[in-house]
Amino acid sequence: MMPPTLLLVRRIQHAFSACSRWLRLGVLLSIAVLPWCARAEALPVLTLSVLQFGTPHWELEHLKRRQLDHANGFELKVRLAADVPASRLALSSGSVDGAVSDLPWAQARHEAGSSYRYLPFSSQLGEVLVPAGSGVRTLADLRGKRIGVAGGPDGLGWRLLQRAAAEQGIDLAREARVQYAAPPLLGQALRRGQLDALLTFWHFSARMRGEGGVQAAFGLDDLLGDLQLDAQLPVLGYLFPEPWAQANEVLLQRFASALRQSKHELVTEPAYWQAIRPLMRADDEAVFAALRDSFVAGIPQPLDAARIADLQRLLVLTGSDSAKLMPAALFQSAP
Repeated sequence: MMPPTLLLVRRIQHAFSACSRWLRLGVLLSIAVLPWCARAEALPVLTLSVLQFGTPHWELEHLKRRQLDHANGFELKVRLAADVPASRLALSSGSVDGAVSDLPWAQARHEAGSSYRYLPFSSQLGEVLVPAGSGVRTLADLRGKRIGVAGGPDGLGWRLLQRAAAEQGIDLAREARVQYAAPPLLGQALRRGQLDALLTFWHFSARMRGEGGVQAAFGLDDLLGDLQLDAQLPVLGYLFPEPWAQANEVLLQRFASALRQSKHELVTEPAYWQAIRPLMRADDEAVFAALRDSFVAGIPQPLDAARIADLQRLLVLTGSDSAKLMPAALFQSAP
């Protein structure tokens, strides 16, 4: 039998040996894990302001869910805003890096001395809706009609509609009875027969078409062709303050790459839309399909010199000062 003292010594040696093995394992794990942690911590962060139920949130939710930001070497953080003014305030105050807005707002800010880099989001302009069975099909058919206009008198859609009508010798502001209001109120008025036609934003139009009882007379993108412009111009974009964009060109390119992948997956894999559906507030299948299909139809092609020139021409045609246009350098073109 082993003496007690020797037995104690053996047990102590065994304990030290076990501790040594665990220590070596810990060191090996640290060597493997620390570089990964360092890489994760080193990812640059991009913060965007979006509306909780706004359409940009749909693709950003997919981008995050699929970790396309990490795959492209950055981390996307989304801050939800209550409404468009709140989102624009977050952008202009510098509390976020970017937000989505329309081309005329970006142009107005440029004229005011605050330039923004413009990365295309959507080419959806909106539609002119009429009751199902209506005979309104063209701009000329709007003469003498009661027209609801969402977005107010300075909205891009209304300015574009008036400009296209003027090319045909039609003064819609005088030859039609125009009513401005919020899209939901105008939608109700159309359904009650208080309006003959409604010019509204694309997602309201898609929802109403999905619900039934109305049809599209024509889309505003149809009017672009009449004005010799590309019919798929991205009139909505992600905006980034130009000084920030110049200091973060690599991060902006990484985001653009992740965004292209996100859009591509939403086009090619319809199953991905089920995860986004709660943000769409579309319990009805027809409404869900109309919103999804309209979103996909509005995914723009990357900008090139010709399409940038068309965007600038669109600004001029809708009332912007040709001497103060956003320069081509502010449009994020294809790499």
